[in-house]
Amino acid sequence: MVEEVSQKATRKISYSTFSLELARKKFQLTLSLRALFAAVEPVTPSELLRESLHRASDLAVISEKARAEFIVAPLLLEVREVLQSQISIYSGVRFDVAPDEGLQGICDFIITRTPPFPTLQTPLLVMVEAKRNIVEDWLGQCAAEMVAAQRVNLEENSDYKTVYGCVTTGEIWQFMQLKERELVIDPTKLYIEHLDRILGTLVEIGKQQTNKSNL
Repeated sequence: MVEEVSQKATRKISYSTFSLELARKKFQLTLSLRALFAAVEPVTPSELLRESLHRASDLAVISEKARAEFIVAPLLLEVREVLQSQISIYSGVRFDVAPDEGLQGICDFIITRTPPFPTLQTPLLVMVEAKRNIVEDWLGQCAAEMVAAQRVNLEENSDYKTVYGCVTTGEIWQFMQLKERELVIDPTKLYIEHLDRILGTLVEIGKQQTNKSNL
């Protein structure tokens, strides 16, 4: 009976359950703090993106969903345009990889290097929308989603062994990298006022994945 109760409790664990410390311990991660994209080349946003963000600026403060629709999604579409549609964007998808370990639940955004297949393949970047505008509180959820993405790539014998993550409020963006068991957190937060650097970082992630020898 005790074992049955324990198994039921385990099934209830999902990505949003994880703090950064819990993810570190459960998946035996080594945490590092260092700049990941200090020398990234900024990407000038298009006038269409600037206008879209400006027109939706008052609506984006309403809720997390509004920020996703009016800030994050248009920005990701711009990155896809710059990369000539070499990435696909999945929004609000269920990503159950290892439910018994808590690697299950809905992911806000996942970026892949494959065409937009119905079945998600080769995840490169997972993104978590920070609730209550506190980025730090959601680093653990992002880390767990990155572990799940890494496992999918390994199971598929994908060449993409390095996975990236990002926690964003829409206005603040913080990036992470998972390579083997080292989770690197970039201590630099990027703000929407420096839109060209955010775009440059996302484009750089996509470009890095095209050169597998660097992974």
